[in-house]
Amino acid sequence: MSRTKEMALKKEVTPYEKNNLRLSIQQLVNSILPLLLLWAAAYYSLSVSYWLTFPIALVASGFVLRTFIIFHDCCHGSFFKSKRANDILGTITGVLTLTPYLQWKNEHSIHHATSGNLDKRGVGDIWVMTVEEYKAASPWGRLFYRIYRNPIVMFGIGPIYVFLFAYRFNRKGARRKERMNTHLTTVLIVALYASMCWLIGWQAFVLVQAPVFFFSGFFGIWLFYVQHQFEDTYFENEDEWSYVKAAVEGSSYYKLPKLLQWISGNIGFHHVHHLSPRVPNYYLEEAHNATPPLQKATTITLRSSLAALRFRLWDEESKQFVSFREIKSLTRKPYVQPPIRVNNQASLTEKP
Repeated sequence: MSRTKEMALKKEVTPYEKNNLRLSIQQLVNSILPLLLLWAAAYYSLSVSYWLTFPIALVASGFVLRTFIIFHDCCHGSFFKSKRANDILGTITGVLTLTPYLQWKNEHSIHHATSGNLDKRGVGDIWVMTVEEYKAASPWGRLFYRIYRNPIVMFGIGPIYVFLFAYRFNRKGARRKERMNTHLTTVLIVALYASMCWLIGWQAFVLVQAPVFFFSGFFGIWLFYVQHQFEDTYFENEDEWSYVKAAVEGSSYYKLPKLLQWISGNIGFHHVHHLSPRVPNYYLEEAHNATPPLQKATTITLRSSLAALRFRLWDEESKQFVSFREIKSLTRKPYVQPPIRVNNQASLTEKP
């Protein structure tokens, strides 16, 4: 894709970089209100049977995820026109989703600015090693990476570590405003949880909140994982990296059933979101349908997304994710000099 086409594609999505107050308010109502009602229903169901409480809590976790998408839009300044309104709502929804608003906002902006850039990995993204980096790593380094990429660790322990512990501390170099917001979020979470324990008892609170917390965290990490970890995603070094290519080729279109698409706030249209973060979640599908080039993005489904569980390392030569087993059988082809242009004419073997 030429630079001109890249700019034209980004321009096509620009009309959707707008917020609609009515739709934003409507989404607030149909996300947070059901969450509160389902949480209350789960609590009252404890007197009947935990077999009834658990599925209610599972559904409630879906609305935590939907609330997180509102939080996410506030971080991008796309949910409300007012920056102050986005900051206030972002902090409130950050308490409900256990995520410090300014810390996540700043890290996530770095993720958008560096996604797919091999030279700028490490902030706001999932740890990815290349095949060569893995081979050059120490035995302890390889072991640690294997543990990190293990599905049980990433999706089982990951939500507990990230949302309960990691987000309670400030990142290195954080400014005062960000640090204060992180501490404020923690204080408000503690106050909310302590109030609920005092009101209904700590046992009842844990029985309801534990599955709500775990499954919402599990689904959130899974969505973030599969939308960038697909076989032929996009990774390039700084000198070859392109923001638009990273958005369209390095982010998938996760085609979910309509109910799950609604619950997940259209975040499956991740390629559209990365191309233009200022598009609010309720316009992502419309932007996708109105822009033919975006419809050519890599499409994954619930079934095909499961293949992402075996992806572990990025192979820079084949431009694909590979598993740990596959690197043992990888054969390196000798370096081939790229075709030389003569009189502005490429050789016939060069791809257009």
